[in-house]
Amino acid sequence: MRPVIERLAAAHSDAAIALEFTSPLELLVSVMLSAQTTDVNVNRVTASLFAKYRRPEDYLAVAPQELERDIYATGFFRQKARSLRGTMKMLIEDYDGEVPRTLEELVRLPGVARKTANVVAAELGTPQGIVVDTHVRRLSQRLGFTRQEDPVKIERDLVRLVPREDWGRFPHLLIWHGRRVCIARRPRCEECVVNTLCPASRV
Repeated sequence: MRPVIERLAAAHSDAAIALEFTSPLELLVSVMLSAQTTDVNVNRVTASLFAKYRRPEDYLAVAPQELERDIYATGFFRQKARSLRGTMKMLIEDYDGEVPRTLEELVRLPGVARKTANVVAAELGTPQGIVVDTHVRRLSQRLGFTRQEDPVKIERDLVRLVPREDWGRFPHLLIWHGRRVCIARRPRCEECVVNTLCPASRV
């Protein structure tokens, strides 16, 4: 595992979350909005959204339809607006308006599943698991780290293999490598820095 991480880190030194935020609250909102859309699209929306909604109370001070309009471009806007309002209400009532840091607390928030909670915890410097998205799943399978399909089971395999100090950056490395080199249908194995370590390599 260590050689894989070191080679990927050297190849993708810029690997990091693509969402733009300046506070834990903005991070949480961005990740919640990122479901079923691109980070680029979320950043376009949040550029104006975060100027208007600065505190949890701001999300509850407007009519639901207004919030829906403001996040419309991210898709699934009604469901996301409901989740955001529910989350803001819980943040105010249970956490003094602050974003909690533990996975157990984060997944209590409406619309926050394990993947979202893992992203938020990792970016806040308190990773308690490993984010599993489509790239992490695909590359983990190709590299022989797991045979599982279910994200929770894949994460279970990965936390046994990945050193805890790398839990935060490991998903970013796989995501960036998956976007740039190990693409889904036609992986560029000849360009891959871990092709000598990968069971699925075509080189």
